[in-house]
Amino acid sequence: MRKLISSGSSFEKLAGYSRAVVDGDWVFVSGTTGFDYATMTIAPDALEQTHQCFRNIAAALREAGCSLDDVVRVRAFITDRADFMTLAPVFGHYFANARPANTTVIAELVDPRMKIEIEVTARRPRDPSVFDDLAASPIANI
Repeated sequence: MRKLISSGSSFEKLAGYSRAVVDGDWVFVSGTTGFDYATMTIAPDALEQTHQCFRNIAAALREAGCSLDDVVRVRAFITDRADFMTLAPVFGHYFANARPANTTVIAELVDPRMKIEIEVTARRPRDPSVFDDLAASPIANI
C-alpha cells in the first residue's frame, strides 16, 4: 500500500513530488530543507537550518508511523564545505541510535538562502504498538 505525505508546501504540487512516500515498510523522505513550512521562512545560518530540517523530517516520519531512530540511509547536501564540522555533531545527535548509512555532498542548492538539504530512507517498525504514545517520544519535541 502506497501513501503520500505532504508538508503543505506549495512547491510540492508545483514540482510534482511528495514530502515522503510510504511504500510497505519503507519510507522515503524527499530532500528537506531548513524552511519552516508553517511560516515559509528560513533561518540565515546553516546550524539552525539543519535543526529545522530534522524537525521537518521527524514530522514526516511520525506521519508515516516511524521516527528518526528508524532511518537506515541519509544523504545531506551542504553548500559550504566549511560548515561540515559544525553540522556533523547535529547529525550525531539526531542519529545517535539509528546510525544510518550516510553520504554528504557539497552542492549548490535551488534557493541561495538554503545552506543544507537532507533526504532519508527509513524502515517502519514491525510492531505498530511502539507508536501508541507518540507524544512521549523523545523526538516529539524536536
